[in-house]
Amino acid sequence: MTEIAFRRLVKALQSSLFVALASLPLLAQQSVPGSRTLMDAHNCYPYFEWWGDRIDRALSAGTPLAIEQDLAWYTNPKTGQSWSVVTHGEPVYGVEPTMEHYFFDKVRPVVEKALHDGNHGDWPLITLNLDFKDNEPEHLAAVLALLRKYGPWLSSAAKAASEADVQPLDVKPIIVLTGEADAQQTVFYDQLQPGDRLLAFGAIHTEDKNPAATPEVLGAEKATNYRRWWNNPWAVVEAGGQQHAGEWTPEKMSRLRALVDRAHANGLWIRFYTLDGATEAELSCHGWFHGYNFGSLGAARVRWRAAIAAHVDYIASDQYELVGQEVRTSRAGETQK
Repeated sequence: MTEIAFRRLVKALQSSLFVALASLPLLAQQSVPGSRTLMDAHNCYPYFEWWGDRIDRALSAGTPLAIEQDLAWYTNPKTGQSWSVVTHGEPVYGVEPTMEHYFFDKVRPVVEKALHDGNHGDWPLITLNLDFKDNEPEHLAAVLALLRKYGPWLSSAAKAASEADVQPLDVKPIIVLTGEADAQQTVFYDQLQPGDRLLAFGAIHTEDKNPAATPEVLGAEKATNYRRWWNNPWAVVEAGGQQHAGEWTPEKMSRLRALVDRAHANGLWIRFYTLDGATEAELSCHGWFHGYNFGSLGAARVRWRAAIAAHVDYIASDQYELVGQEVRTSRAGETQK
């Protein structure tokens, strides 16, 4: 081979390698824990006849984002017919919206445009976070059937012979996360056959652990093919949670970073809930909870920024627009570096 031919071959190989590397972010980058921080729209559904615009507010904050939907199983006492509804819990009347109507119909324009345009490195655009208020097998099976209906929209992974064998994601515009209950794993993972597609991914077990425990104890589990995230109340960062938080300190920042680092080292996305900073009037007007309130916007904002700096994957809040703006501002700053 002549020197000229050799140089041409090297140049061709370099070009092919560049194309291959350039395509990696489109395929996998955003599914890597710690690669980005998202605003997570807490309790993003109506309460009875109030606050039906929550999903519109969340989407107005821009994608990518996460949207939480709480689900309960309703049985009509007259007909015996049962179905899943989006609600915070009891009492349930059967007039609440279904997830198909309130979530999937609403995000359809976003998803269909994304599928038409292709993945430009920001998929999944929407994380659908499912908070089940019961774990009735019939309820879980009905939700799985709904997810299968929208399968072309959903990120998935193959079920392997072993749960420890973490399969790569086939990334689509939506990814579905669910809770830590073993009953959910039974339906969403265990009952599938090897090679079937996983459409929902569970959280590691942490509910019964002391929130003051070390990150190694709280986050003892590594990612599995099914369990790929870690859900936390803010009390694991600041003792007593939001209402007893006090001043933000370097020691608290170190605690936050240690928890996040532990999650990412174990291959897990990490979420903290729910970081609000509102007046009493705002709480009442919007239906937000006192237990999640730091007492002022300034106190919440310093923690939003700390969570972004620590590379938290999901910051849950009821203040969708404000947290969304913080995330976008941070993202723009990173782009300019």
